[in-house]
Amino acid sequence: MRLKSILNRVEMHRGFVFKGARFEGDGPLLCIVVDIVPRVGSRGLCSGCHEARPCYDHQPVRQFQFVPLWGILVFFAYVMRRVECPICGILIEEVPWAEGKHHLTKSYSWFLATWAKRMSWKQVADAFQTSWENVFRSVKTAVEWGRAHVKLDRIASLGIDEIQWHRGQSYLTLVYQIDDHCKRLLWIGKNRTEATLHGFFDWFGKERSTLLKFICSDMWKNYLTVIAERAAKAINVLDRFHIMAHMSKAIDEVRAAEVKELKAKGREPVLKKARWVLLKRPENRTDKDDIRLAELLRHNLRSVRAHLLMEDFQFFWDYVSPTWAGRFLDNWCTRVMRSRLEPMKKVARMLRNHRSLILNWFRAKGTLSCGAVEGLNGKARLTTKRAYGFRTYDAIEIALYHTLGNLPEPDFTHRFC
Repeated sequence: MRLKSILNRVEMHRGFVFKGARFEGDGPLLCIVVDIVPRVGSRGLCSGCHEARPCYDHQPVRQFQFVPLWGILVFFAYVMRRVECPICGILIEEVPWAEGKHHLTKSYSWFLATWAKRMSWKQVADAFQTSWENVFRSVKTAVEWGRAHVKLDRIASLGIDEIQWHRGQSYLTLVYQIDDHCKRLLWIGKNRTEATLHGFFDWFGKERSTLLKFICSDMWKNYLTVIAERAAKAINVLDRFHIMAHMSKAIDEVRAAEVKELKAKGREPVLKKARWVLLKRPENRTDKDDIRLAELLRHNLRSVRAHLLMEDFQFFWDYVSPTWAGRFLDNWCTRVMRSRLEPMKKVARMLRNHRSLILNWFRAKGTLSCGAVEGLNGKARLTTKRAYGFRTYDAIEIALYHTLGNLPEPDFTHRFC
């Protein structure tokens, strides 16, 4: 079987034929060059209006990089024609295997973009003997095409959260679709202001926003304000993970303050290396942790009281009825406000201020998977970590859409990976 036969099977283009193939170079510079010529009688396509026009003259041979075969670089060689268009003037013809002035074929560009989902961009560049810039441009092309053809129907549930991507106060607002049939990244915005989230709803559209049933978010005021304004019909569910994160932070503050106090009084450091024992949930504790916790319970420590309050709060999530869950929440907050543990009292005040939104968790229970947001956030952080941090917003945006966006791809006659 000849190389021409393979290419005619996987890379046939109307109006063009593969004339032949030859080796060029030697050693590590060895490559295969495939000559392409226009079919006899065919006319070139104007790159402006995309209509067939008569040929005006020719340019020097241009080479377009194709998918490597057997570890050998492959190039298409073609003499570009200039066409004379009565509408656009004299322009270079449009060729079906490449976009504009790009020196990569479309097949090779999508080939690199597909592998870039599995490995880091640097690894892809090294594996296929190309540059990081070529991989980046390929991923960018794939993302632009996918975003232009993304479908936004059947979206009923959203998850809204932020991740930090630079030191300091550099945040990204991420909006996910978290329906059972589809979990993906829908939109990325710079910062976490009200204007940022308004930008999402402007892009999403007013009609689609009215069809939303559930929106899962944390207690960031800017998000809550915009959700209430732009998606009033949706039930805003506060994420369980963020509520428990606030509680764990409060316990850690109580423990840290008590450790300093015990040290200042010269007492036994009973809380030394007890941080994770106090923060772990019962099902995650080991036998060694249980023994350590039993030792702590013998002391009248504020940290232990804070831990017991958190363990008691775990029963809140077992309720089914929002009414009974609300009564439990009110009683728990009352006990905390009498505990003289200021960090825990701060959490209780926060829960009281967001009582109705917290109880929405039970109205959406069994319908909405709030944990999907944290799972997608974990993948987003892994994407940035795998690239050792992106220096520009455009690069991180492209990488996240490419990895988490579940973007559509064009139909190909053959997929290489």
